[in-house]
Amino acid sequence: MGESDMAFFMGIPMAMHEILWHGRGGQGVVLAAQILAEAAYIEGFRGVTSAPTFGPERRGAPLTASTRISEEPVRTFSQVAPADLALILDISLLAAATGGEMLREKGTVIVNTPLTPERIGLNGDLCVATVDAAGIAREHHLSMGGVPVVNTTLLGAFARVTGLVSLESIEEGLKRKMPRSKAAFNFQAVRTAFERTDIRGTDGKD
Repeated sequence: MGESDMAFFMGIPMAMHEILWHGRGGQGVVLAAQILAEAAYIEGFRGVTSAPTFGPERRGAPLTASTRISEEPVRTFSQVAPADLALILDISLLAAATGGEMLREKGTVIVNTPLTPERIGLNGDLCVATVDAAGIAREHHLSMGGVPVVNTTLLGAFARVTGLVSLESIEEGLKRKMPRSKAAFNFQAVRTAFERTDIRGTDGKD
């Protein structure tokens, strides 16, 4: 990952990267947080944690999960709030994920939507990235119960925006968390999301 891509990941202290996944029950936010933590460990980070944060886990109910990534062992196990970066699986949760004290100033937002960053209506000094994770999942015939799988697909957008983990580390993380044949299937969508993520930097320009 080049310096120009990594520069989009603004506002995150070097010592600790705190990430919140926002989705709904059944979308796999907890699994995605675990895979990201695994990929970060493979990448070389020695402080990684993942955990469900709050909310009922019934299907369709809002749910969050957190991932912490650090160069040093993590000794903080409280809920992540505010986050440095928010990954939003369902755009209907955008206001809740970015409002109040959920996201730090100059934070980063990655949203599953076919809209461009400029069209989702977020203002302020934020790095905003969008990717049509649902469309990509459908393109790769990646679904569960007829619903496109966007949780793992968004890992590709995370890699593109932040530069914290490589595609190779995500691929290995997938293999450690699911059967290899299923991991390979998911990774195709991850790689496509990496290529198609649209980023607006904190200066308001692509």
